[in-house]
Amino acid sequence: MSTNCLGTEMEEQRECSRADRMRWVYEQHVQPCLVELFGTSLFVFVGCASVIENVAASGVLQPAVAHGLALAVLIMVFGQISGGHFNPAVSLSVCLCGGMELLRLVPYILAQMCGGLIGASLAKAICSTGSYDTALGGAIHPNTTDLTKATQAEVMMTLFLTMVVCMGAVNSRTRSPWAPFCIGLAVTANIFAGGTVSGACMNPARAFGPAVVANQWTHHWIYWVGPTFGALLTVTFIRLLFGDQKTRVVLK
Repeated sequence: MSTNCLGTEMEEQRECSRADRMRWVYEQHVQPCLVELFGTSLFVFVGCASVIENVAASGVLQPAVAHGLALAVLIMVFGQISGGHFNPAVSLSVCLCGGMELLRLVPYILAQMCGGLIGASLAKAICSTGSYDTALGGAIHPNTTDLTKATQAEVMMTLFLTMVVCMGAVNSRTRSPWAPFCIGLAVTANIFAGGTVSGACMNPARAFGPAVVANQWTHHWIYWVGPTFGALLTVTFIRLLFGDQKTRVVLK
């Protein structure tokens, strides 16, 4: 075989190796973040629109069902790529439970926050101005003057949600193929339970997007403090239950 042929083969191997590395980087780091961005956009869009268009019929039925169904469907569709978090509190709990590399945590959260902005902007674009203004753009706000109770409600509801995620979709001993459905039901149940107290956000990205787009920042800190503490409580309880046993993610 000539020297030229050997050189050509080596060059082709290097090109293939480079292409494989780029594909690996894309599939492991870029694609999951894009999915979190896109999925969070859709989730926040549906969530905001369900609140904005529910102005005439007061109550939590429409938002509860819309949020729960949207999340279940999105996890079912995108879960195999990114895990289907669409929520910084969920990403935090999954990461600390060993279900996701720490390297991915900040990119996931940034993608989710940007997704929240996009979803809220899309909701504003399609909804009537009157309904949008009346519903404050779908922004989450507490329905009580007792901010301690509102924060506690967010902690407990996020604890419930993240516990279902970590035990149903992450932990190798308890995970279930029904996890997307169970997670959607947990969101729906939480909104029924706490929607009239704190707004039942459980998701800083869901709060942040419409807060920016509609410029509604009343007691916004609750929707960062409550979900963060709820996620950390979930991690604490799971560590107490399983010790140092490593969990492994089921959805990649």
